[in-house]
Amino acid sequence: MGIRRLNHAVLYVRDVGRSVAFYRDVLGFQVVHERATAAFLRAAESDNDHDLGLFAVRGNAPHTNGTTVGLYHLAWSVSTLPELATFASRLSGAGALVGSSDHAVSKSLYGKDPDGLEFEISWFVPRDRVTPEMMSSPMIGRLDIRAEIERWGGDLVGAP
Repeated sequence: MGIRRLNHAVLYVRDVGRSVAFYRDVLGFQVVHERATAAFLRAAESDNDHDLGLFAVRGNAPHTNGTTVGLYHLAWSVSTLPELATFASRLSGAGALVGSSDHAVSKSLYGKDPDGLEFEISWFVPRDRVTPEMMSSPMIGRLDIRAEIERWGGDLVGAP
């Protein structure tokens, strides 16, 4: 018996409509069900019923500063490096891109939604192309998506 994968995540947000617009317009999620206090969204290439639930928080919940116990971030993956580059542009245009990293075996973007909840979007080097040196590298480098596209190509589908 073992866990297969994450089926969905649920977030408390201040404004469901604002959050739906962000996840739909910037990250490409599709709205499955929506009402004033809750919404369920599916990632563009997912076969799940929904991947993300958004529920309106009641009252004036405090903002987190990243130093409390709780969820740090969610992470999604894309198939190709050009898709990652597109998300970099979308996040930047929305003022939501807060960082990027080259982890050798993965290339990552970091963003924050309208409530300041952090997420990661990554492309993973296909497993059959990962070298022992890449696996043993503890270094996190600066991500240069254009250079990565030149290195790996624009059509190479990353690891799931």
